[in-house]
Amino acid sequence: MISNKNIIIGLFLAALLIVGNWFILGDGGKRKLPDVTFNTLTGKEIGSADLKGHPTLITFWATDCPGCIAEIPHLIELYNELSKEGLKMVSVAMHYDPPDRVIAMTKAKKLPYPVALDPMGKLSAAFYNVQLTPTNFLVAPDGTIALQKIGEMDMVHVRTRILKMLEEG
Repeated sequence: MISNKNIIIGLFLAALLIVGNWFILGDGGKRKLPDVTFNTLTGKEIGSADLKGHPTLITFWATDCPGCIAEIPHLIELYNELSKEGLKMVSVAMHYDPPDRVIAMTKAKKLPYPVALDPMGKLSAAFYNVQLTPTNFLVAPDGTIALQKIGEMDMVHVRTRILKMLEEG
């Protein structure tokens, strides 16, 4: 038998959960692109404001991550196909990855998209505490995070979502 006390406690906990999610996530539970600056290997700074208005794929990776390396050809293909249409992409090397290895792999794989270093881990912390690689974020043109994926992405699904964003925008 459920008592009134248990019902009240259950409703209170449900309300607390809803309010807590609203408070933590804001904007109706939608997470936003953090206000950060990416410092690329070429010396360019890319701020969050530079990405607004475009679908953006942000990928956290490491040179010793097999899944990250497996994704690279697909990311290159996606970038080469859709960057002319408005897709933005930034690749962020994890803080523990030695910069010389990141530079060497960027050159060896001929990455056409911007690659940023995160030596102090500030970017991974700002992106909801990224710990595992690959971790990818698809950011909608309005700045909300439309998709977060830990592990290799389903590139057909991601491409479809990006194309839809480009059509709508």
